[in-house]
Amino acid sequence: MIVREACPACGSKRFKRNGHLHTGQQNHQCKACGRQFVLQADNRVIGEEQRTLVERVLREKISLHGICRAVGVSIRWLMGYMVARFAALPDHLHVLPVTAPQEVIIGRLEVEADEMGSFVAKKANKPWVWIAMDRQTRQIIAFHVGDRSHESATQLWANLPAVYREQATFYTDQYAVYTGGIPAAQHQAITKHARKTNPIERFNNTMRQRVSRLVRDTLAFSKKLANHIGAIKYFICHYNLTRAAALLV
Repeated sequence: MIVREACPACGSKRFKRNGHLHTGQQNHQCKACGRQFVLQADNRVIGEEQRTLVERVLREKISLHGICRAVGVSIRWLMGYMVARFAALPDHLHVLPVTAPQEVIIGRLEVEADEMGSFVAKKANKPWVWIAMDRQTRQIIAFHVGDRSHESATQLWANLPAVYREQATFYTDQYAVYTGGIPAAQHQAITKHARKTNPIERFNNTMRQRVSRLVRDTLAFSKKLANHIGAIKYFICHYNLTRAAALLV
């Protein structure tokens, strides 16, 4: 426990009582700089076991405040730790390298629509999640979050590993923006009756069941697009690691 006799920001001993925290502790405010603080602050250390638990529950459909209650951490600490974990994610998404890919399934998910009901900050802000899946390994080889335009389809193509852009055959639905974004010789636009996109549609459902930010009616929606993308990338990286482990057995 840290016992203070002065403001931790400026060192002034001129402060006043300023209400109570939600924990019931007496709050104080410095008259010199306006900083708010408590005289007896708990200097808690988040152990490795708690950090591991936080990393696990971040991949489940539970709100951030729910994680705080379950693990016993503050929302301020959790937000900082979560953003740091998102920033450390690799761009290669933990995809197993391949030498000669054959078929790739591409799906576009509207983070707002029937497939992936969600939004960022407000329901008027409706980003789409574009995903490409290796048809054999079931790994997610690329994704992009943007609008539903041709530019987003082109960006998804740019995010693909070079070996897939050079050799793979791509199956998509008949959405018009794919035309031109994918070379015609490698592109096959098919109907749902052909069942060529069933695996990625199943993955869409998995994402919706595991990532609380992608649920249509939820209080756990993202307030920032960067955190929205980070949460999706965090789940995809874990999913790819799980698939890679299964492939090696």
